[in-house]
Amino acid sequence: MTQSHPTDRDLARLNWARAATGDDRLELVRASFDAGFRSYWRGATGVCADRDQTRNTVIVMDSPPELEDARPWLRMREVLLAGGVRVPEVRAQDLEHGFLLLEDLGRDTYLQVIEESNADALFDDAFTQLLKIQALPCPDDLPPYDEAFLARELRLFDEWFLGRHLGIELSCGDLEQLDLAYRRILDNVLAQPQSFVHRDFMPRNLMPVPGGVAVIDFQGALRGPIAYDPISLFRDAFLSWPEARVEAWLARYHARATAAGIPLPELARFRRDADFAGLQRHIKILGLFARLHHRDGKPKYLADAPRFLGYLDVVLSRYPELAPLADIVERYVRPALTAADAANAVEAAEAAGSA
Repeated sequence: MTQSHPTDRDLARLNWARAATGDDRLELVRASFDAGFRSYWRGATGVCADRDQTRNTVIVMDSPPELEDARPWLRMREVLLAGGVRVPEVRAQDLEHGFLLLEDLGRDTYLQVIEESNADALFDDAFTQLLKIQALPCPDDLPPYDEAFLARELRLFDEWFLGRHLGIELSCGDLEQLDLAYRRILDNVLAQPQSFVHRDFMPRNLMPVPGGVAVIDFQGALRGPIAYDPISLFRDAFLSWPEARVEAWLARYHARATAAGIPLPELARFRRDADFAGLQRHIKILGLFARLHHRDGKPKYLADAPRFLGYLDVVLSRYPELAPLADIVERYVRPALTAADAANAVEAAEAAGSA
């Protein structure tokens, strides 16, 4: 077996972490994988007597400045911290080289620990943090989640999922259908009350900690539609729930938010807003996952494409005005995915037969 040799970046990261912690014996192991260019590493600054346990663990965020500047993360962290949101503690930083030393919040996110029996309690803790986020006054320099931004995200679906991944070439009539559906989605999302929006408020970005939950991966925050974060929590990229539970959680969030003075519309309108905000997100993520696969060489995310097709089915069935998008899904997306699944099954069977 060959062993990979450390790169210059690996050595720079380790040397910086040792200097920042004052422990020249510290070693780093990969703590998690990110869809972007940022990486996270866990290190221990001391070893217990039995040598099987570590103490004083820390996390090193490696955010190469030329690829993913750490300053937006630090800026949003300060804003959230000022609003009482539980965020990671920063113990040292080197922005020139893109290294941050953070407290270790643990190995598990909500994604690893949530299950049917504890979901109500965990989501209630998540509401507590979300309501603090939504109560924050948006800084003057916080960019808006505006029409241009939202539309660019929708078009990732056309370019990367339909075109590049599924090989679908839409006709002029098809494109007009998509444009009409997108217009109706955007009209709803842009008309919603605006608030501070995390934009990835989902289980893998929530860390259970003593006393509640910590929020991570907030560097992409914008001022945008108030229903976006709640629906992101329940119709998740990596975890699905029965629709009856989603509806109950939306009602629970709505009751708590209303009591906290968050400017939500009445429940029926809020449910509709959540559906439309979620639809924009699901369309975008299908495009993003296809781009991660074809451009960035990260294929694992596309395995969740059927989950998003399920989310689309739920929402599109409720709103006749979205029939143009439903038609595109039925005529193009579902047959292409079915054909791809069949081809993959044949390939797997042939591989097994030749093994």
